[in-house]
Amino acid sequence: MEGKKNSIGFTYAMNGLKEVFKSERNFRLHLFSAILVCIVGTFYNITIGEWIAVVIVVGLVITAEILNTAIEEIINYIKPEIHPAAKRIKDLAAAGVFVASLTALVVGLIIFFPKVF
Repeated sequence: MEGKKNSIGFTYAMNGLKEVFKSERNFRLHLFSAILVCIVGTFYNITIGEWIAVVIVVGLVITAEILNTAIEEIINYIKPEIHPAAKRIKDLAAAGVFVASLTALVVGLIIFFPKVF
């Protein structure tokens, strides 16, 4: 029975990934950026440690974007009309994605700037 539960959970997770991919332009942009970084990382033959850093920050950004989308959907469901508290919640969630993205940018600059220049 436990294996069936796990496969159902996996199915829900895949459905969530499909949904966020279809509906969120920023998610697709982050995913495209991640693919580009992997191509550049392969081209410059980055080290295992650098790959670990890249994978962690890419995962951080993708996760933040998914959680931001989930928070926005919850707020839209609970409070579809414009409300200052709903705006604040959405702004805070978006700020989380922004901080994760800045972190990834800094890591990318640390890794790739010396290799490119």
